[in-house]
Amino acid sequence: MAKRSIFRGFAAVFAFGMCITGFTGCSGKKSTDGKTEIEVVSYKPEAVKAFERIAERFNEAHDDIHLTISSPNEAMTILKTRFIREDYPDIIAIGGDINYSNFLDADLFEDISDLDEVQTVKQAYLDMDKELEFIPKDGTYALPYVANAAGILYNKDIFEENGWNVPTTWQEFTTLCDEIKQSGVLPLYLGFKDTWTCLAPWNALAVGLTDSDTCNQVNMGNTTFADTYGPVAEKMRALLDYAEKNPYAYGYNDACTAFARGESVMFPIGSYAIPQIKSVNPDMNIGSFTFPANDVESDNVLNSGIDLQFSVMKACKNKEAAYEVLKYLYEDETIQVYLDDQGGIACKEGDFAIPETLEDMRPYIEDNRMADYQDHHYPSEMSVDAMIQTFLLDESDNAQEKFLKKFDSDWKRYNRDLIRKVQDYQKEQEDAQ
Repeated sequence: MAKRSIFRGFAAVFAFGMCITGFTGCSGKKSTDGKTEIEVVSYKPEAVKAFERIAERFNEAHDDIHLTISSPNEAMTILKTRFIREDYPDIIAIGGDINYSNFLDADLFEDISDLDEVQTVKQAYLDMDKELEFIPKDGTYALPYVANAAGILYNKDIFEENGWNVPTTWQEFTTLCDEIKQSGVLPLYLGFKDTWTCLAPWNALAVGLTDSDTCNQVNMGNTTFADTYGPVAEKMRALLDYAEKNPYAYGYNDACTAFARGESVMFPIGSYAIPQIKSVNPDMNIGSFTFPANDVESDNVLNSGIDLQFSVMKACKNKEAAYEVLKYLYEDETIQVYLDDQGGIACKEGDFAIPETLEDMRPYIEDNRMADYQDHHYPSEMSVDAMIQTFLLDESDNAQEKFLKKFDSDWKRYNRDLIRKVQDYQKEQEDAQ
């Protein structure tokens, strides 16, 4: 029963995955030299070198456990295929997103709340994982490792040359954009030809203008997107007044290049874009600030999500060895190896360096004023990025009303089973009281 609920459309994934070879689970078995084999499959192929170093260091320090960390391309497809075959790795390394929610809902993960390292995780990231649970569960099922942050990238040199300050409210932000526009420079570059880029400012606005559990509240029938997403849609459209003409003609790479060349002063995108920007202008002095979505600074929230976390599979044959791996991964020195290679924000409490480009976000990070990307709760089939682009292209008087109505109707369409499950759980809780 659990296997059938892992992922919608699993049969298609399975057909594709049957062509993939070379990944077989160790599941805590003993190798020929008597060591316990622990296999981790990571969804981040870009971090393969960091994980190779970490695995090598672990194996040098342990005589009784051999650790293998695989970071294949199409890792999620491989994992879903392996789950169907009941060929489970011991630990998986994935993001805090809808895939984690689906796997957790399929009862694939071990409760690791008895792992001491859980107590050292920043509370904001533990809360994010709790909000990714379709149905509330007792326990902890992932160890958050590294997070990212998204707001607005800005050209620090241009800001300094003109005496501009980082805005902290929506009024300050629009006033700054007007001033930049009047000076003959483009305030923002959007690059909305690639529809996924529409989600960057959308998410960064939504965390400050809506509750972090909005999607779950909709599933419970307590609200609608028409009632909650209005201010997000309004301010999303307002960005068009300060951006390049016809932003739908330019994609992500175009926006990165334009920003790198000083064609705009700001770029509403996540910190993940910085390497691409610096490939064009290695000397660019880039900063990033929290999207000032509100009229009062204290209401603003940093858009930060779990980029990488570790979950122990229930099928793991040697939990003790798996825990030993997690303990090693969560040592400060090991985390720093990963951060030095990949950047990001440590999910563990402690004295970890914050990248200079995220320094303006430090108060939010240190005060746990953070909330997850709303799109981590959106089903991929719903294609919310394309919906946002279509809404922005629509210049009719009732464009926003149509967009929000469609958001609600499509949500019900693509989440029908989940909504029923959530509401059945609610009724059970009410009946038990």
